[in-house]
This record gives sequence, structure tokens and C-alpha cells, in this order.
Amino acid sequence: LGKINITKETLVSSKKLTDEQWAEMKRHPVDSAAMIRRIEGLEDIVFIVLHHHEKYDGSGYPAGLKGDKIDPLARVLTVADSYDAMTSSRPYQKMKTPEEAFDEITRCKGTHFDPEIAEKFITAISAAI
Repeated sequence: LGKINITKETLVSSKKLTDEQWAEMKRHPVDSAAMIRRIEGLEDIVFIVLHHHEKYDGSGYPAGLKGDKIDPLARVLTVADSYDAMTSSRPYQKMKTPEEAFDEITRCKGTHFDPEIAEKFITAISAAI
């Protein structure tokens, strides 16, 4: 949702983002949460949307939350969003196979992803494909 405020040039860039473009991209969780907050009935998911780019080790954005400070559903969305990004064709990245994405998620357990949620995600998606 918040990516609606990002310039097309930034969204489709096949090059490394400039500092300005990266700052623009990093605003999308805040912009998305602001949009969701205005929709009656969706107030309960604002923090899930806001924190879906937080990393388990605290190196994410926008708030730099760590571990259990990140809403559990936001931790699920972080893995799901990352899997979707990895398995989708993007101008700046070749699409990964599900197995390659699972390997990357496994490699990033404990840093980017909640280890328990990452493992459950891999198990569930593996069974579904």
C-alpha cells in the first residue's frame, strides 16, 4: 500500500538504490500504516503493517525493534513478504525457486527472521507446493 507514494523510477530501478531512493523505500511501512489507520475496522492490523520490515536482530526499520518486541503477526508477515519478494521477478533481482527462497530464509533465521516462525512457514509452504 505505502509503495503507492514511491516514485516509479525508484520502484523499477535495476540499479543499486541511491541513499535518497533507499530513504524513500524505507518510508513505505509508515505510509502504509497511516493509510490502514484511516480504514474503519482495520485499526488492529496497523502495527503488523508498520513493523513488517523489522528484523529479528533489531536491524530492520522503521523502529529497529528486536525479537519479541516485534508483534508476532508482523514477524509472520516479514517472512511471507520476503518469500514473495524472493520468488517474484523484480527488475533488480532474478526470481528464486521456492527451494532457494527456503534456503535463504533458513540462512537468515535468528537475524532477519524469528527462527520458530521461519521454520513453521517453510514447513507450511513446502507442504502446499
